[in-house]
Amino acid sequence: MATIRPLDDRVVLKVLDAEQVSTGGIVLPDSAREKPQRGKITAVGEGRRLDDGTRAKPDVKKGDVVLFGKYAGSDVKIAGDEYKILKESEILAKLEG
Repeated sequence: MATIRPLDDRVVLKVLDAEQVSTGGIVLPDSAREKPQRGKITAVGEGRRLDDGTRAKPDVKKGDVVLFGKYAGSDVKIAGDEYKILKESEILAKLEG
């Protein structure tokens, strides 16, 4: 199996499935579901390079569950699993608890 190692300030995350049931309890068909916006980080790059040549430490780490924009990043499929590669700045929030 291939290992993904993101470069600079990029992260790789496993896309988590979108909700299948609405808040009212209605089961949603695939065509009515929102595009997933949650993912679990599987790999983090070294951080973006600063003007003085050092690297900024990433704010996220492997295992964090995050929210990202609907159309952020690039979708890749490896060994049948869907992943998304995006810049750390495209992450909107980190879910805690």
